[in-house]
Amino acid sequence: MSKQSIKLTVDAVVFGYEEGNISILLIKRKYSPFKGKYGNPGGFVINEESLEEMVQRELQEEAAIKINYLEQLYTFVETNIEPRARVMIVKYFRFVRPNAFKIIVAIDAMQVQWFNFNKRPELFFNHKTI
Repeated sequence: MSKQSIKLTVDAVVFGYEEGNISILLIKRKYSPFKGKYGNPGGFVINEESLEEMVQRELQEEAAIKINYLEQLYTFVETNIEPRARVMIVKYFRFVRPNAFKIIVAIDAMQVQWFNFNKRPELFFNHKTI
């Protein structure tokens, strides 16, 4: 039997709502794998971080925003979505008013923007399914 080798990641699924329109906050990846592809803000957890600290850090590093509270949605354990390792993905979500945030490209993304939920680009990893 081999040793357990799972990496822990956290993603933020941030939905925008206003006047009947639903949007989603997406980042364009700056680094490989999937460089130039869109997905939810997120990344690997650092040993000293709580999951809540990590999801806040990733939102800050990728979209330069702070969201006071995100709800934990679900934990996914996937085998073939991340080429660097088997991953356990803890997904957080929140509905917000997009115009309450000034999003800017921060250090870990090429681009960040709100997309109409029904007209979003193709997403990397398993983000489309989730």
